[in-house]
This record gives sequence, C-alpha cells and structure tokens, in this order.
Amino acid sequence: MLFGKKQKLRKIENARLFQHLEEQKRKLDSEKQLIERSIDPSEEVLYRIKVTEVIYSFLLREARERRASMNELH
Repeated sequence: MLFGKKQKLRKIENARLFQHLEEQKRKLDSEKQLIERSIDPSEEVLYRIKVTEVIYSFLLREARERRASMNELH
C-alpha cells in the first residue's frame, strides 16, 4: 500500500511521456515530408526540424532511462 501511489504516479507520467513522444514523432514526420516536397527549404524550416529531432531524441532517451514501455500502460 505504501508504494501504490508511487506506482500510480509513475504510470501516469509514463503515459504522458508516450503521448509527448507520439506527438513529436508526428510533428517530425510531417516536417520531413514538407522538406521532401519543397524545392528549396528555408533556414527556418531546417532549424525547426532540427529542434524537433532533438526533442524527440531526448524523449526517447528519457523513456529508455525510465525503462518504460507501452505494454505497462495497459
């Protein structure tokens, strides 16, 4: 009973982490498609995709560090 609240909080935070991960993945995919379709992408678009890649890789690293998996959420 002592660790029940801690486990519940961990599960909630892992769910939020995966939600952010999926959101960043969608954003990264759409930005990559934008670059593929454009002839000469602007510096702003290239900068934005690099920032999105860094955020996505950070979230992936965080999920690995926590040893979180989607299977634990259900």
